Amino acid sequence: MIEAMETSRKQFVLAVIAAGLWMNFSEFIRNEILLKEYWLDGFNDIGLTFPSAPVNGATWGLWAMIFAAFLTWLITRFSILQSTVISWVLGFVLLWIAMWNLGVLPEGILYWAIPWSFAEVYVAGFISRRLMGKHA
Repeated sequence: MIEAMETSRKQFVLAVIAAGLWMNFSEFIRNEILLKEYWLDGFNDIGLTFPSAPVNGATWGLWAMIFAAFLTWLITRFSILQSTVISWVLGFVLLWIAMWNLGVLPEGILYWAIPWSFAEVYVAGFISRRLMGKHA
């Protein structure tokens, strides 16, 4: 019994790390390579400088790992699709609503961000499910 609990804990940690690494990679490609101009121009249009210091990247890295932990926990209770929808709405949709409310959400970015982020979360959920095995 204790050995099974230890195995499931190790699988959970491994699943969180793997899903978090995937999310960090995907976020970097999306925001730093593909959509960087949207962010720079959007912030410039409102008289701000886009925050891109290393501490900002580290904060987003932490955000992705916490997101992955929550998603992996959901995977143990729901299907991959249900877990994806729940976590995507709570993590991304609420973020975009807050950014829009603060006036810092670049115009047009959601055309790319919505499908990309949903696929990103689904793949992270798939990774978590595979690594959790029978414990998911």
